[in-house]
Amino acid sequence: MIMVIICIQLIQAKDPMPSPDRPVAPPRALPGAGRAVWLKRLHQWHWISSALCLLGILLFSVTGITLNHAAQIESKPTVTRHKARLPAPLGAQLASFGAAHADAHAPLPAALAEWAGGAFGIDVRGADAEWTPDDAYVALPRPGGDAWLRIAAGGAAEYEVTSRGAISWLNDLHKGRNSGAAWSWFIDLLGVACLVFCVTGFFIMQLHAANRPATWPVIGFGILLPVLLALLFIH
Repeated sequence: MIMVIICIQLIQAKDPMPSPDRPVAPPRALPGAGRAVWLKRLHQWHWISSALCLLGILLFSVTGITLNHAAQIESKPTVTRHKARLPAPLGAQLASFGAAHADAHAPLPAALAEWAGGAFGIDVRGADAEWTPDDAYVALPRPGGDAWLRIAAGGAAEYEVTSRGAISWLNDLHKGRNSGAAWSWFIDLLGVACLVFCVTGFFIMQLHAANRPATWPVIGFGILLPVLLALLFIH
């Protein structure tokens, strides 16, 4: 009986009952809880960045192939020309402006730009023109083609558009050629999202590497292959 009482007292001494005056120690975190939290966050960032990059990566992957085989993919340019006659008052204004800005680059006056928009359905407001005493020439480069507008002081106006097809248009979007500021921003943001996608994918592989022995050999092969190709075959 005495031994039973002693055992009970020893147990109580090791695990005393909590009292109102004594704070209860917080429970210990379960083993691997921190790893699980990080893995959950990485998966979240990974799928969000992949969803944002989906169409962009598909576009740049396909156009990477078409650019790599540009010589084998033939494109037949289509040229369209439009002609119009400048009203006499605007012709006098163009001649006067051209004489004052000969061999210079300056936008078309507002009245001329508005007339060109109505005659050819184009927006040349703010676009620089090359001026001579005889005419004004506006280059209008675009993805997948080219265009230009020429207005002579005598009143003859000509607008020409060259289109090289959908593949050329997509290739120029890949390179950001003549695609404007909005598309340039899109390429930058897509690059950031791709970095997030790759970095989170790397850390997810690192966390799973213990159960997947092929992880590091495959990563090493993916890094080594382009390095060897560059060193051995690019001169």
